[in-house]
Amino acid sequence: MATPTTETARIDASRTDTLRTDAGRVDWVDTAKGLCIIMVVMLHSTFGVEAAAGREGFLHVVVAFAKPFRMPDFFLISGLFLARVIDRDWRTYTDRKVVHFAYFYLLWMTIQLVVKAPVLAAEHGWAGVPGQWLLALIEPFGTLWFIYLLPVFFVLTKAARQLRVPPLLVWLVAAALEIAPIHTGWTAIDEFAARFVYFYTGYLLATRVFGLAETAAARPLAAVVGLLAWAVINGALVFGGYAELPLVSLALGFAGAGAIIVLSVLMAKTRLFDPVRFCGEHSIVIYLAFFLPMAATRIALLKTGVIADVGTMSVIVTLAGIAGALAIWWAVRGTRLSILFERPDWAHIAPRRAPRLQPAE
Repeated sequence: MATPTTETARIDASRTDTLRTDAGRVDWVDTAKGLCIIMVVMLHSTFGVEAAAGREGFLHVVVAFAKPFRMPDFFLISGLFLARVIDRDWRTYTDRKVVHFAYFYLLWMTIQLVVKAPVLAAEHGWAGVPGQWLLALIEPFGTLWFIYLLPVFFVLTKAARQLRVPPLLVWLVAAALEIAPIHTGWTAIDEFAARFVYFYTGYLLATRVFGLAETAAARPLAAVVGLLAWAVINGALVFGGYAELPLVSLALGFAGAGAIIVLSVLMAKTRLFDPVRFCGEHSIVIYLAFFLPMAATRIALLKTGVIADVGTMSVIVTLAGIAGALAIWWAVRGTRLSILFERPDWAHIAPRRAPRLQPAE
C-alpha cells in the first residue's frame, strides 16, 4: 500500500460519477448506507423484541447473518470520501469531522438519557443519573457509539498522514487490533480495535472500492454469481460457529463489505430501491432518532398483544423505527427544533458552508 499523494488520494472524478444522482451524490453509496442503517435498526429492534418476549423470531437469523459485515461496511463507507478533505486546515477539518459529530452525540445522548432516566434511577438512584451522563463522555451511551468513534477515526487518520506514518504500517496495526481478542468491556476501546481497520481501508483504497463498483455495474451477471457464492460461504461460517475466529472475522468483514457494495450497485440500477437510497441519504437522521419510535412501537405491540409472532413484531418495530425517525426529522424542519438534526451557528468553530444537513460520511 503506497502512501496516498495529494493527486492519488483524491477519488477520481470519473469514478465518483458512477451512478451519480442529479444532486451530486453517488447512488450506490447512498444505497449501501441505506442497507447499513436498516440492518442497524433491525438489530436493535429484533433484540429488543426478543428480550421482552423471551423468545426468538425469524428475523434473528437475518441479524445473525449480517453480523460479520453490518458495521464493517458502515465504517468502510464512512472512510471513502475522506481523501477529499483530509488535507484541509485543522480548524476546518475539526469543525466538520469532530465538532459536527460531538454536537449530535452530546445532544442525543442527553435525550436518550432523559428518556431512560426512570430505568437508570431504578438501578442507580436519581442522584446517580447525572453520573451516568458524565460516564457517557468516556463510555458511549446506548446506540450512539458509532458517531462517538467516527471523530476519533478522522483525527487519527489525519494525524498519521501529517506525521508521515507509512499507511501500510497503520493498516497492519489496525488489522492486528481487529484480529486480537480485545474485550476490555469498554465500548470505545473494544469497538475501536474491531472497526478502525475498515474505516482506514475505505480511506486508503477508495479508488479500488469505486473500481469494484464499476466492475459490478459493467458485469451484473458475474456480480450476482459472486453474491450468491459469498452468501453461501458467509452463512456457512456464521451458522457453523466460525465467523468470530481470528482472521476469519476480518476476512468476513471485508468480504461482506464488498458484497454490500456490489449489491448496492445492482440495486441502484432500478428505482424500485429508491426508499433504501433515501434512507442512506438520511442515515444520520435515522441513526440518531430511531430509538424513540422503535421503543414506543415495541411497548405498544407487547402490551396490546395484537401480534403474537415475534418475527413479525420485529419487522414492524424495525419499519416503525426507520419511518418514525424520518417523520420526526420532517416534522421539525424549518422550526426551532431543527437543531435536533442541524448544527446551529454557535456549534461551529469554522465558517459554515452552504446551510444543509451534513450526512455522517
